[in-house]
Amino acid sequence: MALRSSHSRYLSGVLEAWNRRLHYYLGLYFLVFLWLFSFTGLLLNHPRWALSRIPNEAKPAYERNIDAAVGATDIERANDMIRKLGLRGEIDWPQSAPAPGTLEFNLAYPKQAFQVRVDLALNRATVREIDRSFWSALKISHTFSGSRYNANGTSRDWLVTSLWVIAMDALAAGLLVMVFGSYYMWYRLKRQRTLGWLVLALGFASCALFVFGLV
Repeated sequence: MALRSSHSRYLSGVLEAWNRRLHYYLGLYFLVFLWLFSFTGLLLNHPRWALSRIPNEAKPAYERNIDAAVGATDIERANDMIRKLGLRGEIDWPQSAPAPGTLEFNLAYPKQAFQVRVDLALNRATVREIDRSFWSALKISHTFSGSRYNANGTSRDWLVTSLWVIAMDALAAGLLVMVFGSYYMWYRLKRQRTLGWLVLALGFASCALFVFGLV
């Protein structure tokens, strides 16, 4: 019986030590990410703030002669045009159908956006570039994933976007680990659980209010 109790205390000590290490190092790694999302969340919630209203800069459209588009599908031809024009970003197709004999698509990432129109007969591309302000780019990064589920051809095809999405998934998973670890550390405070129960219940009630009130 004493051996079992000793083994249980040993496992509990190991679990608590690892839980604390996870809190330390996950917190340090995600610190700047959390600041970034907190700040951009404020900008999204307060569009009247001066930082939120800094205008984007739309540059004059330019034209360029290019080699014929290579590819059997629009997405293949668009990617070929992106390489030839030296652009970068995620493809987004316009809602309206392009004129016959043309290839039209938008290209974007948080800092810049491009509207591209290619005359397939003349092998001539027209590009309109929009430079977003630093603060506007930060706001967009809060929700930018490079893919829209309801639009064909908008799967992620840019490495930077894929890495960004992986980082955000890691942030979400890390926060879950930290939250459950916090539950464990609170549970270990046997004499101070009453306040914890009250705070936990308040958190659940607040979340339920917004979930059922807004959804």
